[in-house]
Amino acid sequence: MNQAPVQGAQVVSRIAGLLRMVGRKPEGSSLVELVRDSRLTRPTVHRLLTSLAAEGLLDHDAHTGKWVLGPEILLMGSVAAARFPLEDIARPSLRRLAEETGESAFFSVRRGGEAVCLLREEGSFPVRSFVLHEGVRFPLGVASAGTAIMAFLPDNEQAELLADWAAHAGTFAASHSAAVVRQNLEETRQSGYSVNPGLVLEGSWGMGAAVFDQRGRPAWALSLTGIEPRFRGERQEVLGRLLMEEAHRISSLLQRPQGRA
Repeated sequence: MNQAPVQGAQVVSRIAGLLRMVGRKPEGSSLVELVRDSRLTRPTVHRLLTSLAAEGLLDHDAHTGKWVLGPEILLMGSVAAARFPLEDIARPSLRRLAEETGESAFFSVRRGGEAVCLLREEGSFPVRSFVLHEGVRFPLGVASAGTAIMAFLPDNEQAELLADWAAHAGTFAASHSAAVVRQNLEETRQSGYSVNPGLVLEGSWGMGAAVFDQRGRPAWALSLTGIEPRFRGERQEVLGRLLMEEAHRISSLLQRPQGRA
Protein backbone atom coordinates (compact mmCIF):
# COMPACT_ATOMS: atom_id res chain seq x y z
CA MET A 1 0.00 0.00 0.00
CA ASN A 2 1.40 3.39 -1.01
CA GLN A 3 1.98 5.78 1.85
CA ALA A 4 0.95 9.41 1.63
CA PRO A 5 3.80 11.95 1.57
CA VAL A 6 4.93 13.00 5.03
CA GLN A 7 3.75 16.59 5.41
CA GLY A 8 6.24 17.33 8.17
CA ALA A 9 9.17 16.21 6.02
CA GLN A 10 8.01 18.52 3.23
CA VAL A 11 7.88 21.49 5.59
CA VAL A 12 11.37 20.72 6.91
CA SER A 13 12.68 20.50 3.36
CA ARG A 14 11.16 23.88 2.49
CA ILE A 15 12.54 25.50 5.62
CA ALA A 16 16.02 24.09 5.01
CA GLY A 17 15.89 25.30 1.42
CA LEU A 18 14.96 28.85 2.44
CA LEU A 19 17.72 28.97 5.06
CA ARG A 20 20.28 27.90 2.45
CA MET A 21 19.02 30.52 -0.01
CA VAL A 22 19.21 33.31 2.55
CA GLY A 23 22.67 32.14 3.62
CA ARG A 24 24.06 32.47 0.10
CA LYS A 25 24.19 36.27 0.30
CA PRO A 26 25.68 38.20 3.23
CA GLU A 27 23.47 41.16 2.31
CA GLY A 28 20.36 39.00 2.44
CA SER A 29 17.61 38.17 -0.03
CA SER A 30 14.31 39.84 -0.81
CA LEU A 31 10.96 38.10 -0.63
CA VAL A 32 10.67 38.31 -4.42
CA GLU A 33 14.01 36.53 -4.85
CA LEU A 34 13.12 33.80 -2.38
CA VAL A 35 9.74 33.18 -4.01
CA ARG A 36 11.40 32.92 -7.41
CA ASP A 37 14.22 30.65 -6.30
CA SER A 38 12.14 28.40 -4.07
CA ARG A 39 9.29 28.08 -6.59
CA LEU A 40 6.85 28.27 -3.72
CA THR A 41 3.88 30.62 -3.50
CA ARG A 42 4.39 34.06 -2.02
CA PRO A 43 2.06 33.41 0.97
CA THR A 44 3.88 30.14 1.77
CA VAL A 45 7.33 31.74 1.63
CA HIS A 46 6.22 34.71 3.72
CA ARG A 47 4.64 32.44 6.33
CA LEU A 48 7.79 30.30 6.63
CA LEU A 49 10.09 33.33 6.78
CA THR A 50 7.98 34.92 9.50
CA SER A 51 8.02 31.70 11.53
CA LEU A 52 11.80 31.41 11.18
CA ALA A 53 12.21 35.02 12.29
CA ALA A 54 10.07 34.36 15.36
CA GLU A 55 12.52 31.58 16.31
CA GLY A 56 15.55 33.81 15.78
CA LEU A 57 16.78 31.84 12.77
CA LEU A 58 16.18 34.77 10.41
CA ASP A 59 15.95 38.54 10.69
CA HIS A 60 14.08 40.99 8.47
CA ASP A 61 16.03 44.17 7.72
CA ALA A 62 13.47 46.96 7.83
CA HIS A 63 15.72 49.33 5.87
CA THR A 64 16.48 47.07 2.90
CA GLY A 65 13.46 44.80 3.12
CA LYS A 66 15.75 41.78 2.86
CA TRP A 67 15.85 38.63 4.93
CA VAL A 68 19.16 37.74 6.60
CA LEU A 69 20.39 34.97 8.88
CA GLY A 70 19.47 35.47 12.54
CA PRO A 71 21.36 35.16 15.84
CA GLU A 72 20.27 31.57 16.49
CA ILE A 73 22.17 30.50 13.37
CA LEU A 74 25.34 32.05 14.83
CA LEU A 75 24.87 30.13 18.07
CA MET A 76 24.29 26.87 16.23
CA GLY A 77 27.31 27.51 14.06
CA SER A 78 29.48 28.09 17.12
CA VAL A 79 28.43 24.75 18.58
CA ALA A 80 28.98 22.95 15.26
CA ALA A 81 32.41 24.54 14.87
CA ALA A 82 33.55 22.82 18.06
CA ARG A 83 32.68 19.45 16.56
CA PHE A 84 34.02 20.20 13.10
CA PRO A 85 37.29 22.10 13.71
CA LEU A 86 37.76 22.82 10.02
CA GLU A 87 38.85 26.42 10.55
CA ASP A 88 41.71 25.36 12.82
CA ILE A 89 42.83 22.80 10.25
CA ALA A 90 42.28 24.72 7.01
CA ARG A 91 43.06 28.32 7.98
CA PRO A 92 46.87 27.90 8.09
CA SER A 93 46.83 26.51 4.54
CA LEU A 94 44.64 29.38 3.34
CA ARG A 95 47.03 31.90 4.87
CA ARG A 96 50.06 30.27 3.29
CA LEU A 97 48.39 30.21 -0.12
CA ALA A 98 47.27 33.83 0.12
CA GLU A 99 50.66 35.04 1.34
CA GLU A 100 52.71 33.10 -1.19
CA THR A 101 50.52 33.80 -4.25
CA GLY A 102 48.91 37.16 -3.46
CA GLU A 103 45.57 35.69 -4.59
CA SER A 104 42.46 35.12 -2.48
CA ALA A 105 42.25 31.57 -1.09
CA PHE A 106 39.12 29.61 -0.22
CA PHE A 107 38.07 26.39 1.50
CA SER A 108 34.83 24.77 0.31
CA VAL A 109 32.86 21.72 1.41
CA ARG A 110 30.74 19.32 -0.59
CA ARG A 111 27.08 19.35 0.39
CA GLY A 112 25.15 16.93 -1.80
CA GLY A 113 25.41 18.18 -5.37
CA GLU A 114 26.96 21.51 -4.42
CA ALA A 115 30.25 22.99 -3.26
CA VAL A 116 29.78 25.58 -0.51
CA CYS A 117 32.45 28.13 0.38
CA LEU A 118 33.25 27.98 4.11
CA LEU A 119 36.40 30.03 4.61
CA ARG A 120 38.22 32.84 2.82
CA GLU A 121 41.64 34.46 3.14
CA GLU A 122 42.25 37.62 1.12
CA GLY A 123 45.45 37.95 -0.90
CA SER A 124 47.64 41.03 -1.15
CA PHE A 125 47.22 41.63 -4.89
CA PRO A 126 45.11 44.81 -5.19
CA VAL A 127 42.88 43.61 -8.05
CA ARG A 128 40.60 40.82 -6.87
CA SER A 129 37.75 38.65 -8.02
CA PHE A 130 34.60 38.87 -5.91
CA VAL A 131 32.80 35.85 -7.34
CA LEU A 132 33.41 33.74 -4.25
CA HIS A 133 32.81 34.40 -0.56
CA GLU A 134 31.58 32.53 2.49
CA GLY A 135 28.20 30.89 1.93
CA VAL A 136 28.30 30.94 -1.86
CA ARG A 137 27.16 27.67 -3.45
CA PHE A 138 27.99 26.30 -6.87
CA PRO A 139 26.81 23.03 -8.43
CA LEU A 140 29.51 20.37 -8.53
CA GLY A 141 31.34 20.70 -11.83
CA VAL A 142 30.94 24.49 -11.82
CA ALA A 143 33.79 26.78 -10.66
CA SER A 144 37.18 25.46 -9.60
CA ALA A 145 36.29 23.97 -6.20
CA GLY A 146 33.26 22.09 -7.52
CA THR A 147 35.23 20.82 -10.49
CA ALA A 148 38.09 19.61 -8.29
CA ILE A 149 35.64 17.69 -6.10
CA MET A 150 33.57 16.20 -8.93
CA ALA A 151 36.64 15.08 -10.87
CA PHE A 152 37.56 12.56 -8.18
CA LEU A 153 34.09 11.22 -7.43
CA PRO A 154 33.39 7.62 -8.49
CA ASP A 155 32.46 7.24 -12.17
CA ASN A 156 28.85 6.34 -11.38
CA GLU A 157 28.34 9.51 -9.32
CA GLN A 158 29.82 11.64 -12.09
CA ALA A 159 27.61 9.91 -14.65
CA GLU A 160 24.53 10.59 -12.53
CA LEU A 161 25.30 14.31 -12.37
CA LEU A 162 26.09 14.50 -16.09
CA ALA A 163 22.98 12.55 -17.11
CA ASP A 164 20.74 15.52 -16.31
CA TRP A 165 23.42 18.17 -16.56
CA ALA A 166 21.23 21.13 -17.59
CA ALA A 167 19.00 20.70 -14.55
CA HIS A 168 21.98 20.20 -12.25
CA ALA A 169 23.94 23.21 -13.53
CA GLY A 170 20.90 25.48 -13.64
CA THR A 171 21.79 29.03 -14.64
CA PHE A 172 25.42 27.98 -15.20
CA ALA A 173 24.53 25.44 -17.90
CA ALA A 174 24.99 27.94 -20.72
CA SER A 175 28.66 28.61 -19.91
CA HIS A 176 29.29 25.09 -18.59
CA SER A 177 28.06 22.73 -21.29
CA ALA A 178 28.29 19.00 -20.58
CA ALA A 179 31.09 18.73 -23.15
CA VAL A 180 33.09 21.52 -21.52
CA VAL A 181 32.60 20.01 -18.08
CA ARG A 182 33.67 16.54 -19.21
CA GLN A 183 36.85 18.02 -20.67
CA ASN A 184 37.52 20.00 -17.47
CA LEU A 185 37.02 16.89 -15.34
CA GLU A 186 39.44 14.87 -17.47
CA GLU A 187 42.09 17.60 -17.36
CA THR A 188 41.66 17.89 -13.60
CA ARG A 189 42.18 14.16 -13.11
CA GLN A 190 45.33 14.28 -15.22
CA SER A 191 46.93 17.34 -13.61
CA GLY A 192 45.56 16.93 -10.07
CA TYR A 193 44.10 20.44 -9.99
CA SER A 194 41.22 22.21 -11.71
CA VAL A 195 41.23 25.40 -13.76
CA ASN A 196 38.18 27.58 -14.30
CA PRO A 197 39.04 29.90 -17.22
CA GLY A 198 36.50 32.63 -16.54
CA LEU A 199 33.44 30.44 -17.07
CA VAL A 200 31.51 31.82 -14.09
CA LEU A 201 32.50 35.45 -14.72
CA GLU A 202 34.53 36.61 -17.68
CA GLY A 203 38.06 37.59 -16.68
CA SER A 204 37.79 35.93 -13.27
CA TRP A 205 39.82 32.72 -13.14
CA GLY A 206 40.06 30.09 -10.46
CA MET A 207 42.02 26.97 -9.65
CA GLY A 208 41.22 24.23 -7.15
CA ALA A 209 42.47 21.01 -5.56
CA ALA A 210 40.38 18.39 -3.80
CA VAL A 211 40.75 17.52 -0.13
CA PHE A 212 39.96 13.92 0.78
CA ASP A 213 38.29 12.38 3.82
CA GLN A 214 39.22 9.19 5.68
CA ARG A 215 37.53 7.05 3.03
CA GLY A 216 39.54 8.69 0.27
CA ARG A 217 36.54 10.58 -1.06
CA PRO A 218 36.72 14.22 -2.20
CA ALA A 219 34.77 16.05 0.49
CA TRP A 220 36.34 19.52 0.42
CA ALA A 221 38.45 21.70 -1.86
CA LEU A 222 41.00 24.48 -1.69
CA SER A 223 40.85 27.13 -4.39
CA LEU A 224 42.43 30.37 -5.54
CA THR A 225 40.70 33.09 -7.53
CA GLY A 226 41.95 36.18 -9.32
CA ILE A 227 42.16 37.96 -12.63
CA GLU A 228 43.04 36.11 -15.84
CA PRO A 229 46.61 37.43 -16.44
CA ARG A 230 47.77 36.01 -13.08
CA PHE A 231 46.60 32.48 -13.93
CA ARG A 232 48.36 32.03 -17.25
CA GLY A 233 51.44 30.17 -18.47
CA GLU A 234 54.03 28.80 -16.08
CA ARG A 235 52.38 30.47 -13.08
CA GLN A 236 49.42 28.16 -13.50
CA GLU A 237 51.69 25.19 -12.82
CA VAL A 238 53.14 26.92 -9.76
CA LEU A 239 49.70 27.68 -8.36
CA GLY A 240 48.55 24.12 -9.06
CA ARG A 241 51.52 22.67 -7.20
CA LEU A 242 50.93 24.92 -4.18
CA LEU A 243 47.25 24.01 -4.09
CA MET A 244 47.95 20.29 -4.21
CA GLU A 245 50.60 20.53 -1.49
CA GLU A 246 48.23 22.31 0.87
CA ALA A 247 45.31 20.04 -0.08
CA HIS A 248 47.45 17.01 0.75
CA ARG A 249 48.44 18.60 4.06
CA ILE A 250 44.79 19.20 5.05
CA SER A 251 43.74 15.72 3.88
CA SER A 252 46.41 14.20 6.12
CA LEU A 253 45.25 16.23 9.12
CA LEU A 254 41.58 15.43 8.55
CA GLN A 255 42.35 11.73 8.25
CA ARG A 256 43.88 11.60 11.72
CA PRO A 257 41.55 10.69 14.62
CA GLN A 258 41.81 14.19 16.11
CA GLY A 259 41.05 15.78 12.74
CA ARG A 260 37.79 14.04 12.01
CA ALA A 261 35.21 16.23 10.28
